[in-house]
Amino acid sequence: MAVLQRSRRRHRSGLVLLFTFLETLWGARAGQIRYSIPEELEKGSFVGNITKDLGLEPWELAEHGVRLVSRGRTQLFTLNPRSGSLITAGRIDREELCAQSVRCLVNFNILVEDKMNLYPVEVEIMDINDNTPQFLAEELEVKILENAPPSSRFPLMEVYDLDVGMNSLQGFKLSSNSHFSVDVQSEANGPKYPELVLERALDREREAVHHLVVTAVDGGDPVRSGVARIQVTVLDANDNAPVFTKPVYRVSVPENLPVGTPVLSVNATDRDEGVHAEVTYSLVKITKKISQIFCLNALTGEISTSGDLDYEDSSSYELDVEAQDRPGLRDRAKVFITILDVNDNVPEVVVTSGSRTIAENAPPGTVIALFQVHDRDAGLNGLVTCSISRSLPFELEKSVDNYYRLVTSTVLDREQVSSYNITVTTTDKGTPPLSTETLISLNVADTNDNPPTFSHTSYSVYVPENNPRGASIFSVTTHDPDSDENARVTYSLAEDTIQGAPLSAYVSINSDTGVLYALRAFDYEQFQSLQLRVTARDSGDPPLSSNVSLSLFILDKNDNAPEILYPTLPSDDSTGVELAPRSAEPGYLVTKVVAVDCDSGQNAWLSYRLLKASEPGLFAVGVHTGEVRTARALQDRDALKQSLVVAVQDHGQPPLSATVTLTVAVADSIPDVLADLSSLESPDNPDDSGLTLYLVVAVAAVSCVFLAFVVVLLALRLRRWRTKRLLQASGGVLPSLPVSQFVGVDGVRAFLQTYSHEVSLTADSGKSHIIFPQPNYADTLISAESCGKSEPLLIQEDLGFCKEEDSFVQVRFLLFYWFHLNRKF
Repeated sequence: MAVLQRSRRRHRSGLVLLFTFLETLWGARAGQIRYSIPEELEKGSFVGNITKDLGLEPWELAEHGVRLVSRGRTQLFTLNPRSGSLITAGRIDREELCAQSVRCLVNFNILVEDKMNLYPVEVEIMDINDNTPQFLAEELEVKILENAPPSSRFPLMEVYDLDVGMNSLQGFKLSSNSHFSVDVQSEANGPKYPELVLERALDREREAVHHLVVTAVDGGDPVRSGVARIQVTVLDANDNAPVFTKPVYRVSVPENLPVGTPVLSVNATDRDEGVHAEVTYSLVKITKKISQIFCLNALTGEISTSGDLDYEDSSSYELDVEAQDRPGLRDRAKVFITILDVNDNVPEVVVTSGSRTIAENAPPGTVIALFQVHDRDAGLNGLVTCSISRSLPFELEKSVDNYYRLVTSTVLDREQVSSYNITVTTTDKGTPPLSTETLISLNVADTNDNPPTFSHTSYSVYVPENNPRGASIFSVTTHDPDSDENARVTYSLAEDTIQGAPLSAYVSINSDTGVLYALRAFDYEQFQSLQLRVTARDSGDPPLSSNVSLSLFILDKNDNAPEILYPTLPSDDSTGVELAPRSAEPGYLVTKVVAVDCDSGQNAWLSYRLLKASEPGLFAVGVHTGEVRTARALQDRDALKQSLVVAVQDHGQPPLSATVTLTVAVADSIPDVLADLSSLESPDNPDDSGLTLYLVVAVAAVSCVFLAFVVVLLALRLRRWRTKRLLQASGGVLPSLPVSQFVGVDGVRAFLQTYSHEVSLTADSGKSHIIFPQPNYADTLISAESCGKSEPLLIQEDLGFCKEEDSFVQVRFLLFYWFHLNRKF
């Protein structure tokens, strides 16, 4: 027996493989790929060589973007990228997938994405004997009147076997007994109903209860069976069972029928009387799904809806209604309910493949998206049309199996339209028609086809001088209609030199923002303008650029004070002395102050004024010329020494100025100056302290020494003059004389510096003071540059005019010093 079963199994396996091979060949000729596999295969089981049927190599699957596309169900199959085979994605249960259908077909499509081609695939799931026949109830009580005639039939509970064909329910067996047998009532391609057949008359008094076992057997290999226990209760005589008015009831209702609406009513009559005629109704063939949709009134036999109907879920229902009287006699009738389709489902759009971005230079006809439309309704309600707006540069192309392609109809321009929201409208042909709108967003990718453009063709920038270092002085902006990297602009300055220095030492530009910075403080007096060339370059590939010229003008500021050229101030901060004769008339030109200003324009316009004078009204200064003139005639009462402070001011904002102090000695000649000095009276304050007297004595002693020095100096000058005459008379032969016999001007200056001092006396002797030593400025009136310093008088032969003038200056200064010292007393 085991050998026979193995032989049968091998024979059936061979038939399955042969059937699969023939199905594949026939499907390839018909343009559709077909496979056949048994159910309950393990995950990853081989289904078919899809690469061979598509004419590809396994490694070309990923390259061509080959993938499975299915709608509205769990993915049952997948592709093995290594072998290129179609394999199962999990365990497949044929009964769960196709219920009691004779053939179980799974349809899907193979998408070659780079070519946008679809290949339909059909896989038939073959049934195996994996389900055992099952009774609706494991125990059943059957009540039979004792006067029931032989050959009477009593329906038992329905038996289900989810398998089909030979694997489905084939027959029943009844445990051995002397009164009953089992028979089967079946419909074509329908369920089988076992019936208990009474073979011999019953006698309740002899045996009131019979216990039977019914076994349901299928035809699979191996054979599977289900068991139910039946308890037969023998009743007293009730010879009339309920009878339905129709053996079969049929009704059609629309799927949008409200919940609780009556569908139809069944009716059964019993010719008995009393309790034997009371009939109740019940649903015999009932599943959980049916119990949720329909309900039966047990007393009236009215069937009504208890849930929503959906044509797309199930288009028809079959119910078994049983009528039973009080003693337990029964009758059955069938109810067929047909669901009519109503246009209650909007079309569905499933985008299978596509790109959310397209380059703006893509040629017309470029595929943007591939999508499938589907309507769950039937007939005209399920016919769908697709459309898009005609104003868009796109069009729809019909493909296979309700697939559409969305392609470009013209060349796109991102600078005009950077993105599109494409609304795909799908409408069915139902009454009224239903439609749905699907939005497909598409971004147009930028290409670098636009160079940066400046807002102006040229720029002029005005910057005041003395600007802070690192300050922002200007900003250039550009516009690039491209995006991202193609619109990211960097700025730079063309290389150039300014007065021998590179341009980068003066200005710089921020490469990201275009802000121009001054790297140093500009000086108008150094240069007045700069010419720059700014380059803007984007970051595209290849990069595009544009140039613009920028003129930078430096504005003058009043940053330079007037500079006094004459009189020049000695390096020791002393003041010069000018002589004015007492006989000078009003308007006499004493001296002239000369000044310049390095600024320009109004900042360099100078004016002169007398800021301070020891004798107001004696002198006047020309506002525009700087000439110092006498304002009136000099008088005897005017002091010998006049001090003037002249201010020079420009007209900038704020104005800057400089001052110079002039000392004017009023005298016609040097002897007059000396005479004026000797006529000065000393103060005769009787209350002066003893210290003041000592100071006067000291000053008188110094004066005597000074006069003696002057006499000696004059004698030396006369002797030198005489020596010079002798040299000229002797033809240049000079006897050897010691150098120490000659005293030079430098020695006189050293003597003056050694004995110079300053005395200040006041009425209060406690406040009098004497300060010494202080340097004596012997070269105030004539600078050292006018006559160069020489060696001792014996060495220089040509001492002529410069030496004599130097001696005169020394005497002139000493006179002034004496005058100044006596005025303090």
